[in-house]
Amino acid sequence: MTDSVNHPGHYCGRIECIDAIRESLTKEQFIGYCLGNVKKYVWRFGKKNPINPSEDLEKASVYLRWAIERTGIE
Repeated sequence: MTDSVNHPGHYCGRIECIDAIRESLTKEQFIGYCLGNVKKYVWRFGKKNPINPSEDLEKASVYLRWAIERTGIE
């Protein structure tokens, strides 16, 4: 079964897209990228996937966790 929140199949290959993005950006840029995605998923909550509206909040949570991890604060 595909994990559409943490490891969506359309972003996986030899290396996951998020890993390539993380490595290509500075710490500050990556945190900004993550926070922008948090805002996007919260904004569209309940609009894109009415069958499973919590999926957008779960995705926002993943990006927020990645931003927290990148700050080094846990």
